Amino acid sequence: MRVLAIAVILLAAAPPAFADVFLFKMPSDNVVCSVGLEADMSDIQCEINERSGPPAAPAPANCASTWGHVFLMRNTGPVEMICSDFNRGLAASVSDVADYGLTSDFGGISCTSSRSGLECRNSSGHGFFLSRKSQSVF
Repeated sequence: MRVLAIAVILLAAAPPAFADVFLFKMPSDNVVCSVGLEADMSDIQCEINERSGPPAAPAPANCASTWGHVFLMRNTGPVEMICSDFNRGLAASVSDVADYGLTSDFGGISCTSSRSGLECRNSSGHGFFLSRKSQSVF
């Protein structure tokens, strides 16, 4: 009986489980997104493989890695651009495609796929737009 009591205490003290991460890509294979990186489906990180023009925001002085390709957003608050190397080959391994004209909701985040690009917004009104031609954060 003592072993069972210890197991119950350990289970009660265990940290919350992380949500399953859902991956999808644009039909162009140029943008890949991961939803549910934290404890629920209320965050999204998108990576753009090829882009032209300047990044959506200037790189911070301490960024010694790739800049302008990785965007992170939670269901509230501003978009963060991440100073990070990104996985250029990730799209090849992702099977779920956000067909043009599709809108999907993930917690407090809504994303719309169109021929012009991917736009995602959160419940605070912040968001990003990603396409090969331009990227913006709002």
